[in-house]
Amino acid sequence: MVVEIADFAVLAGQEDEFAAAVEKGLAYVADTPGFRSARLTRGVESPGRFVLLIEWDSLEAHTVGFRESENFTRWRGLVGPFFDGQPRVEHFNEVATR
Repeated sequence: MVVEIADFAVLAGQEDEFAAAVEKGLAYVADTPGFRSARLTRGVESPGRFVLLIEWDSLEAHTVGFRESENFTRWRGLVGPFFDGQPRVEHFNEVATR
């Protein structure tokens, strides 16, 4: 399993609209083979910052299966207009759990 962590800065005053767009757009993400789960979080000290955590079966499920699909284009069309700069996206492997 791989965890994708996407860190977004959202345009001031557009935070609620961004969250709604992510919620709607997650249907496109979830439609991708290899998708496991997703969770959107919002900063307490920085309410214009959001972190999206998506679990994938593999790195390729995200980088190829989703990013090279029409679903990615649809997703980006929904959430992209709210970005205040490019999101930072990285992938992580789980090393410990409790």
